[in-house]
Amino acid sequence: MSTAPRTTPRTATRTTPHDQPVHDLVGIGIGPFNLGLACLSDPLDDVDAVFLDAADGFAWHHGMMLDDATIQVPFLADLVTMADPTSPFSFLAWLKETGRLYPFYIREDFHPLRREYDAYCRWAADRLDTLRWGRHVTAVEHDDAADLFTVHADTDHGPETYLARHVVLGIGTEPSVPDALRGLDGPVVHSAEYLPNRDALRGAASVAVVGSGQSAAEVYRDLLEDVRQRGSRLDWITRSPRFFPMEDTKLTLEMTSPEYTDHFHALPEDVRDRLGREQRGLYKGISADLVDDLYDTLYRISASGPVPATLRTETSVVDATWLADRRTYRLTLRHEQLGTTYEHEVERLVLATGYTARPPRFLDPVEHLVGRDARGRLAVARDHHVDSLGGRIWVQNAEEHTHGLTAPDLGMGAWRNASILRSVTGRSAYGLEDRIAFQEFGLPLSGARR
Repeated sequence: MSTAPRTTPRTATRTTPHDQPVHDLVGIGIGPFNLGLACLSDPLDDVDAVFLDAADGFAWHHGMMLDDATIQVPFLADLVTMADPTSPFSFLAWLKETGRLYPFYIREDFHPLRREYDAYCRWAADRLDTLRWGRHVTAVEHDDAADLFTVHADTDHGPETYLARHVVLGIGTEPSVPDALRGLDGPVVHSAEYLPNRDALRGAASVAVVGSGQSAAEVYRDLLEDVRQRGSRLDWITRSPRFFPMEDTKLTLEMTSPEYTDHFHALPEDVRDRLGREQRGLYKGISADLVDDLYDTLYRISASGPVPATLRTETSVVDATWLADRRTYRLTLRHEQLGTTYEHEVERLVLATGYTARPPRFLDPVEHLVGRDARGRLAVARDHHVDSLGGRIWVQNAEEHTHGLTAPDLGMGAWRNASILRSVTGRSAYGLEDRIAFQEFGLPLSGARR
């Protein structure tokens, strides 16, 4: 379907006795996934939606917006295309409107620059009238008699409330810090805030990057370029046994499919948890091009003499102390294979230690309606709802433990949003593919035991 973005606000389909509109859904958080939901719901006449976020506007990983960094999925994994290739909110539509379509075509690279993707999302956000910025959601309540949710939000102008039949959480993740590095004093920086601190890091006598994924590799590569000219030392410390490239062979990519998600979701909880640990390299590894570029850069620097940089695998940080009098960190490191512990001193520390799901504290008033597993995590149904009412509270990218590697995958975001909209409306506004893979991930039906 191809529908121009809405130019006038939609009138809610129902009001309360106090003339407060009742929305079909309220989205909490406006990252790429809920922004995609806003784009897909915008043309639908039978969906009245509003989306709330505490920020002043859309921003996506600005702390790692390096000039040459690309996203790790093709441009088709935009906000809408995998659900509606004709949508006016597509990445190709943005390229056309900004005069970049032919340069992108000539470039012959399916992976957009990270700053292109961010600019595209901000362009889409500017075309929507359903987004409400500067709204910090504090609580979600449920009125059993009216069977409605009340979403409370604080703003600079005072409190606001929104009534809704459905609530969709898209609050994203927050920086994760291992226990040994938590609560450190001194100028420790998480990679989420790398760019604002880059100049200070480049001026340090020694920097250690801790982590194993794409962000760690990008920070190390960025600081490596002129390390000798700065007269500094750069270390990369990772507990991984090697620098794993993200596996993106085609049969592996079939695991980002509805069929594999069905299979994964049906597995016992302990099996899902084990697979989640084993499969991290499939989507949390380093792009193979960057791994090769790192080696080539080290080789080029080494042509002029020893490289003042190290790569330390199988190494965990088991303790860290900020020495205020020396203005350095003392790290206690353990080599996992050798079982040997030693100390390492460094002036600045960058934690590229990933992200974890942000806990939705505003759900506390409706906690009695929210399902939890044995470990206290959200018990997310296959269709992404978490409530005992049968499909009224939905989550986006908070279900890695139940849905596997499709949860954070941008390419499955539009599919998930189309599925949520089907449940909200009771109809399939966008076609949903049930089977896309050549593989069978479980037993064939004819071979299953009865």
